[in-house]
Amino acid sequence: MTAPHETATAPSVFVVDDEPDLRMLARTILERGGFSIAAEAADGLEALEHFRELDPPPTPSVVLLDNRMPGLTGLEVAEQMLVHHPGQVIILFSAHLDSTVQEQARTIGITACVSKAQATRLPEIIRNLLDQH
Repeated sequence: MTAPHETATAPSVFVVDDEPDLRMLARTILERGGFSIAAEAADGLEALEHFRELDPPPTPSVVLLDNRMPGLTGLEVAEQMLVHHPGQVIILFSAHLDSTVQEQARTIGITACVSKAQATRLPEIIRNLLDQH
């Protein structure tokens, strides 16, 4: 169901997090906020596999990417995604966003870093980012 201010095609989000409860929370908040879920992944390798399956465009409007996951980190996954799709909007969505992680994210080209404590604000944050791109 789209919100009244949405167009017929809702922006899509690819949710990547190793915690099933956090994927479900993000999915619920985003769907209620008028977004569609393009795909979900539980780790970095699965994320890259699904991302390739979503190619060619339309790729997801946004990739919501946890950083601390088994195997590849979110930073490593984002770096590989951005090699193939330099304009992809990626949000590093993590409970651990110290200044080092945020600087690495900027260097890689990640669009924004958002604390998981701000989960309920995801629809607003994503809309603002999409308006800027």
